[in-house]
Amino acid sequence: MRYTELKWPLWIAVAIFAFASCKSDLENIPIETQTLEQVFDTNDSAGTNANRFLTDCYRYLPSTGNRVGGDFLDAGTDDAVSSNPTNTSVQQLALGTYTDDSYPDNRWSDFYTGIRIASIFIQNIDRVPLKGQLSNGTPLKRVWKAEARFLRAMFYFELLRRHGGIPLLGEKVYQLSDDIELPRNSFQECVDFIVAECDAIRDSLRVDPFDLPNYGRPTKAAALALKSRILLYAASPLYNGGNIDGQNPLTGYADFSVARWQAAEHAAKEVMDLNLFQLEPEFKQVFITRNNERIFSKQGGNNTSVENNNGPIGYAAGVNNGRTSPTQEFVEAFGMLNGLDITDPNSGYNEDDPYSGRDKRFYATVFYNGAMWLSRPVQTFEGGADKPGGTRQQTKTGYYLRKFMGNFEESVNYSGVNHDHILFRYAETLLNYAEARNERLSVPDQAVYQAVENIRKRAGLSPFELPSGLSQEQMRAVIRNERRKELAFEEHRFYDVRRWKIAEQEFNKELHAMVIYETGTGTIRQAVPVLKMNFEKKMYLAPIPFNEVIKNPNMEQNPEW
Repeated sequence: MRYTELKWPLWIAVAIFAFASCKSDLENIPIETQTLEQVFDTNDSAGTNANRFLTDCYRYLPSTGNRVGGDFLDAGTDDAVSSNPTNTSVQQLALGTYTDDSYPDNRWSDFYTGIRIASIFIQNIDRVPLKGQLSNGTPLKRVWKAEARFLRAMFYFELLRRHGGIPLLGEKVYQLSDDIELPRNSFQECVDFIVAECDAIRDSLRVDPFDLPNYGRPTKAAALALKSRILLYAASPLYNGGNIDGQNPLTGYADFSVARWQAAEHAAKEVMDLNLFQLEPEFKQVFITRNNERIFSKQGGNNTSVENNNGPIGYAAGVNNGRTSPTQEFVEAFGMLNGLDITDPNSGYNEDDPYSGRDKRFYATVFYNGAMWLSRPVQTFEGGADKPGGTRQQTKTGYYLRKFMGNFEESVNYSGVNHDHILFRYAETLLNYAEARNERLSVPDQAVYQAVENIRKRAGLSPFELPSGLSQEQMRAVIRNERRKELAFEEHRFYDVRRWKIAEQEFNKELHAMVIYETGTGTIRQAVPVLKMNFEKKMYLAPIPFNEVIKNPNMEQNPEW
């Protein structure tokens, strides 16, 4: 693609469009006449306009929630289906009915736009005679530049986990006259770049993640958490010895190395060794209060968006669209309060009373028939208030999503609660550490046990301790199940199953609903098919957008697309 054709993609849009939404004195100047000199003002010692330019970059951070055509990304996994009766974008992800020009979660242009804005800031902030420093003496200009580099690294990570190796633009900010027919960098080069950025900026960022005036700004811990996540991905089977295209450097490493697991382990341990974070005692509160389990969040504000989008539909209070239907498979992933799986004959599980005595995270994640909400029990039996039948959008599975919602069990109306987009939290760090260390060792040691048991203890399992003498394979199964329950609907399952390279088994399953009939003689429950997922090998990586391949002869498409 050449600029002279006047068909440039969003990610190389002219710089002035990148900060069109900034609120500043520049609003009085026509957008087409704004210049970098006005934004990065050599007389602005407070850096007012430059700070607003940087702030605008934050809006390109990934969001969570009902963002994929109105659905959670997790509704494209075996954990849920969309309640929407039409063929939704996320259903196309579950069925594999998309092409290289219709990928439902295509964020290529958005993230490259964010990369460009961040690079413009990095290249120009030194013009501003910015005064001020942190309490530790770090100049504010250095802090802001580090923030922009963190954001840029985040955008690259989001592209990498979708597509594999992608073009790294370096420090150059391309102009309209430039020919940028760049090839993709290798997977390893992308990983190395992101890790190097995290290491380079870690000591230039703020240290206190709970500094409320600057809440939502990345800290040293955020840089370390990003490093932990990218190294965990790089060590995982899909990339570390399980390359779907053999020796193709774009899709992973050509060899296996246990050292990659060790690097991931050490990165997670660095976050733990900061001694800044701890698990919030009450699981539900993690998502509706700003607490010291959160490492980094994109601000979302106080509202009732999750409740309105996903709440059971039969309530008069507020607007409840019931958009997300957890599957029976997901429900069965939650064991009993005694820590045993429901299939264990010693668990105490009762098929006639299936929702009693379960892992407390189940109650904080799923609405089931009989769960209390807005001062009455949820009714998902056939003909019930929350599953009336007919054409109205409603649960397809007999369950609704509960996670992320306020504590409205005994209320009559919703009120605003915190719905920030939590991008990193300490529970993930513990699970990252446990997984990486378990994979590095031939047999799990006490450090692996402790990390997992900390998660289980907060969940209220009694006993929370795991049986001694677990093999590496047994501990792997425990860790994967804990990630599924603990991190549900936080956009991990979609990628975890892929990076573990088990999607051809896990995402080719028939998913089930629980149909419930209330009769004069009791309750009848029947599991019935609701969706048959389809996963093909090529779906381990998302396709490079068709328009990018067409415009750039050096842009190699992913295998089989």
